[in-house]
Amino acid sequence: MSLYINQIKKKIKSKIKLEEIEIIDNSHAHKGHKSFQKGKLHLILEIKSNYLNKLRRLEAEKIIMKIFKDEFHEKLHALEIRLK
Repeated sequence: MSLYINQIKKKIKSKIKLEEIEIIDNSHAHKGHKSFQKGKLHLILEIKSNYLNKLRRLEAEKIIMKIFKDEFHEKLHALEIRLK
């Protein structure tokens, strides 16, 4: 899974100017949930970006979600975004 996480980091770094990024796999916390899908990840993105912080939060999240649109069809179930 760390290979996939590294791919995600590269993808977001190529699209957004940022200072720091940390990606946390939180899938284990959702295994008992009714909508849990095996093989799909629940990730937390912690991003420090002066660029995104200048935008309204909703606009910043739209930019990030657009980057990962295709990922939701394949490997992502949920994405929590934390802007620092």
